[in-house]
Amino acid sequence: MADKIDYKALGFLCGLEIHQRLQTDHKLFCRCASSIKEEGEHSSYVERKQRAVAGEMGNIDQSARFEEKKGRSFIYRISESDTCLVEVDEEPPGEINNEALIISLSIADAMRMEPLYEIEPMRKEVVDGSNPSAFQRTMLTGLNGHINVNGRRIGIPSISLEEESAGIIKAGEESAEYDTKRIGIPLVEIDTDQYIKDPEEAKEVALYIGRMLRITGKVQRGIGSIRQDVNVSIAEGSRVEIKGLQEVGSLDRFIENEVIRQVNLLRIKRLLEGQAAKVGEKKELSGIFKGTKSKMMTSSMKDGGQVYGFKLHGFGKALGTEVNPERRLGTEISDYAKMGGVKGIIHSDEELAKYGITEEEEKSVVAALGVGKEDAFILITGKKEAAEKGIEYARERATQAVLGVPAETRAVHDTKLFTTKFLRPIPGGARMYPETDVLPVLVTKELMKEAESASPNIERTLEAMKKELGSEDLANQMISSHRLALYKKLSNATKSDKRFIANTLLQKFVELSRNGYNVDSINEEELAEAFRHYEANKITKRAVEEVIKGLASGKRTKEVIKERQLSRKSKAEISKIIDSAIKKRPKARKDEIMSEIMSEYANVVDGQELKELVEEKCG
Repeated sequence: MADKIDYKALGFLCGLEIHQRLQTDHKLFCRCASSIKEEGEHSSYVERKQRAVAGEMGNIDQSARFEEKKGRSFIYRISESDTCLVEVDEEPPGEINNEALIISLSIADAMRMEPLYEIEPMRKEVVDGSNPSAFQRTMLTGLNGHINVNGRRIGIPSISLEEESAGIIKAGEESAEYDTKRIGIPLVEIDTDQYIKDPEEAKEVALYIGRMLRITGKVQRGIGSIRQDVNVSIAEGSRVEIKGLQEVGSLDRFIENEVIRQVNLLRIKRLLEGQAAKVGEKKELSGIFKGTKSKMMTSSMKDGGQVYGFKLHGFGKALGTEVNPERRLGTEISDYAKMGGVKGIIHSDEELAKYGITEEEEKSVVAALGVGKEDAFILITGKKEAAEKGIEYARERATQAVLGVPAETRAVHDTKLFTTKFLRPIPGGARMYPETDVLPVLVTKELMKEAESASPNIERTLEAMKKELGSEDLANQMISSHRLALYKKLSNATKSDKRFIANTLLQKFVELSRNGYNVDSINEEELAEAFRHYEANKITKRAVEEVIKGLASGKRTKEVIKERQLSRKSKAEISKIIDSAIKKRPKARKDEIMSEIMSEYANVVDGQELKELVEEKCG
């Protein structure tokens, strides 16, 4: 599909925001460890309500106001092993993490950015519950840089150092629960300019920046440690931000589908213009469904629930129009309605009988709303407050359909179809205001010198890796891998063949992970110990894989070797095994002898050593 889209003709604009957690000793503004301990128990909780406040210019951000209107409460589950009073906004922040600042400045230097010699901490308002304080501390550390990707210069307007948010546990209509373990971990946000030419280039840019970050050796690994937000628009469309894309491999597909969505929304706009479309006022229709046999209606109308509806003049052909795979304009309107706390909407182009609505009830709705042949209607039912919010959000989205493409923030909906759903209105500058609890940070010459010496360089690192591994392809794979830091650690901890280490991490780890082994939970020191055993000729290459399987279940290297009897056979022991095999089958060929021995002793016999001894004995 991507090769059929002329992105230049569409006026395509695209920019990335890369968020990467840093690996430092402690969090950004407190002494809590920055490594997440998944096993930590929740010992207590706090509950908060949040409201939008005016930013530095005196205006309230529309996305913050939208979240406030939901009226949800937020519960923060606390694990005392990695959370303190700073995270829950009960104590002022401490001094900034100097290590995190140096990492951020070193990345800025690598992207040829102008350093800021006085860094001003700011508060970025977030009223979605992702931080107990309703804001995130952030600070610019570099401006006006660029990178070169496949011969194209990509602008990098800014890099920021900021706090990580809380991890979502579950979200409901009236409340949401968060885990505080992540809050305050330092992360960098890298913003590109908006002139990425197509989805494929967006993916290449994300991969390039990911490589650069991994080269520092100072970034966290694992799911959620790096996230890509994408800003996309086309001519006559609007800027749409897609939040939290974690898989770079599918980045281009999500961008492509957003372009298709905006193209289809503009087609719907032109269709509605031809019908002089407009959105009618809401009407309460509860009376029509008194005594209804619709289970959906009766259950939602219990305890004072209501049914509301509104007419969509001229929307008859538009409501069911597909905008993305398995998503129509009606789906988009439903996404908005759900933000009010209802489960969804009923619209007239559906088969109403599946909701238990009779033809008579449908005719009554049509009459009450004044729906004509070219029109459509939407019904919403639920608790009174939720139904009222839902109907207003639905009317708002229907009105936007007449105008074209709404500017909004969207989240991943389906990772197989690469589709997104509405999250909230797109935020603006109104949500930023100065941080009064943290002094400005002066960047000294000594600090800059330290940052420059740690500046990551992809080209230089790739050249060194090619020499180290003896393969350009393997070097490229290793630099692109999220296990690069682990490779460096293992390479420094053992004198084992570096190519063997790289192949184990790039191939065997992937293979074992697909077979159900939790390789990412392996203790890194125990893994290094396995390679040291191999280096000392205590185990074979084949045995390393068996040790890794044991380590993935939480065992120690020596324990696995003993339990699975993986100690390497000595030359004398192999010689005896060969003699025994020849004695049993004196007429067997050399390759048959070798095959027979390897089938029984593959994990403890070195193949090359066996071959040499068989050649010696069999002539």
